[in-house]
Amino acid sequence: MARQKQVKRKKNAINGWLVLDKPYGITSNEALGKIKRIFSPQKVGHAGTLDPRASGLLPVAFGEATKTVPFVMDGRKVYRFEVTWGTETDTDDTEGEVIATSETRPSADAIGSVLSEFTGTIMQVPPKFSAIKVAGERAYDLARDGETVKLEARPIDVHRLDLVECPDAERAVFEAECGKGTYVRALARDLGRRLGTFGHVTELRRLLVGPFGEDDLIDFEDMMEASTELDESEGVEALVEEFVLPVREAMDALVEVPVSLDDAARIRKGMAVLLRGREAPLNSDVAFASHASVPVAIGSIEKGRFQPTRVFNL
Repeated sequence: MARQKQVKRKKNAINGWLVLDKPYGITSNEALGKIKRIFSPQKVGHAGTLDPRASGLLPVAFGEATKTVPFVMDGRKVYRFEVTWGTETDTDDTEGEVIATSETRPSADAIGSVLSEFTGTIMQVPPKFSAIKVAGERAYDLARDGETVKLEARPIDVHRLDLVECPDAERAVFEAECGKGTYVRALARDLGRRLGTFGHVTELRRLLVGPFGEDDLIDFEDMMEASTELDESEGVEALVEEFVLPVREAMDALVEVPVSLDDAARIRKGMAVLLRGREAPLNSDVAFASHASVPVAIGSIEKGRFQPTRVFNL
């Protein structure tokens, strides 16, 4: 009997950002898989993985927005996290095995007195259960195989670390604003050791990534429910209109240079153009050109000339 030919689902040309509130208990890739099934986009990716035991802001890029992912990932992050004192685990969170315990519980005053030591540019040893590569292998893969994982300390930037509350003697809630490469689990571990006890993360929620904050969050269940209520004639257009932000939202921190229609056409062909007007910048390592507020290309400016490096098809 002849095999029935499988009909491929049509892919949708979607460009923009969906700022998902990832729920606790699923991986970032599982969340991305559900988004793919709902929107069926031609191209999609996320900016910054969240652990399954973490919730909060997961920026998802569709289409041309994937070209702006590095600017989002390189931006500051804000996390709210709970540390439980007296126990350290091999993963620095609730997933791991207990490797050390202490009866000591730090006071709020004691915690507050050491926070300045964990701000600014500091050295941090990543958790051995992390995505850091060691001799070409992920550290967490080596650790799960029972191999000894030794990671070197590296500089990270912690712009702000605040004690939010101490619900009881066992727990403390913090908010951290930090740069790329910071491990909140390692902050909890090192805080515990500095305070003469041990600690591990028991709750973690991401509140900000680059230009995206809590006001941009899309509730996961709301999105799922909206997708089931779509009229067939609407396709995914209604979902895109309701949930997807423009591509340019990811480039708020970059220099913007408006260009004419003719110059936009040249830039789209990869040509450099001389910027006009008294307000035009002379130099910039990274900038983006726009026409009628629509991004045209990412590039650099040297001596008043914009040279495109990534062109948008918008």
